[in-house]
Amino acid sequence: MATRSPLRTTLKAHWPEYAIEAAGIAAFMTSALCFTALLEHPASPVHAAIPNGTLRRALMGIAMGATAVALVYSPWGKRSGAHFNPALTFAFFRLGKIEGPDALCYAVAQFAGALVGVWVTSSWLSAVAHPSVHHAATLPGPLGVLPAFAAELAISCGLMLTVLCASNAPRTARFTGLFAGLLIATYITLEAPISGMSMNPARTLGSAAGAHEFGALWIYFTAPTLGMLLAGEVYVRAFGETRVRCAKLHHQNRQRCIFRCGYAASSETTRSSEQREGEATWIATT
Repeated sequence: MATRSPLRTTLKAHWPEYAIEAAGIAAFMTSALCFTALLEHPASPVHAAIPNGTLRRALMGIAMGATAVALVYSPWGKRSGAHFNPALTFAFFRLGKIEGPDALCYAVAQFAGALVGVWVTSSWLSAVAHPSVHHAATLPGPLGVLPAFAAELAISCGLMLTVLCASNAPRTARFTGLFAGLLIATYITLEAPISGMSMNPARTLGSAAGAHEFGALWIYFTAPTLGMLLAGEVYVRAFGETRVRCAKLHHQNRQRCIFRCGYAASSETTRSSEQREGEATWIATT
């Protein structure tokens, strides 16, 4: 009798989460392309009304930060964990919160979703191909390649540390998505001139494929991944691996969790403790 491979078994059991990750990053890319066209295309009335580039970049940051927050707190995000980013997924894999087949399928879905999102959006919105929009491609700024790499590593590390610190503290766990959205808005406003502000290999590949701009792709594959892995190491050394509860950005919901979830284990511990207390009370009163 043939046995199923772990990857095939996992794919059959968890395909809804993979589909959500693909759809989520596709939605994020659509938002990025549409807002970039709205703010940067020379024929856009918004571009004409706001001549200040820094202000337009701040508005772009608000738009994309809000998009990220909406995705995290949506039913989609609550179900899949709202990664939408291979670097984030691999960092949680390194922290022992995701099984190998799930991490692989998440990454494949994220890359595929980003590519499809850009392709679909550019097929009905021709403005995204204009040089001023350039498919919202993330490219090194005037300072060059090395500053772009360093900046991507730093902001990715900062985002992952924020996610870990917020999601694993009872008082702030439900605000993790808000903190991430605020960081994205801030990074786009202040850091985008250095590296284009990606933090996400799938997001960059999607835009690069549309713009045919692959020269600096290595930066956005390596720096965000290294930055988030570094953040994981810093967090574990400071607080220990047991402090990483789950790979979901929002866990206070009734959606199933496919990860190595510490919340489920703690719930079982709490339930067993309550049962023991109840048994002791019953014995004492009989």
